[in-house]
Amino acid sequence: MDAFLGGWAAHGAPLRSARDLIEDRFLVVGVDEDATRPSGCSIDALVNRLEALGEARGVAVLDHAPVWYRRDGEVRMATREAFRALAREGAVGPDTPVFDTSLTKLSELRTRGLERPARESWHGKAFFRDGGTAPSRR
Repeated sequence: MDAFLGGWAAHGAPLRSARDLIEDRFLVVGVDEDATRPSGCSIDALVNRLEALGEARGVAVLDHAPVWYRRDGEVRMATREAFRALAREGAVGPDTPVFDTSLTKLSELRTRGLERPARESWHGKAFFRDGGTAPSRR
């Protein structure tokens, strides 16, 4: 990834970028849009590189479907339906730490963090009605 980012460009203009690996499983890539904005082709190149890295390691790198959360000190993953079932059972709740992999701005990551209570991210609306009970499947 570092080699790719070192040569990443948009229409021949180098992109100032960086990456970080959070919790040994969440790769965050950022680009300084004030210096050079990424183009559709440069974003496609990044996505293709990430997919190739994932395939080589047998992991899904760009899958936003799972719910990532922390329970008993461990980072865990569940399908959305399985997380909804955990919510109905009371095994997870609005205060359960979740990882919001939908962030698109570095400023959001810096101010709100990747990990926060479910009630403070999209998970709260999706899985906990009125801040507490799990809504039924729609």
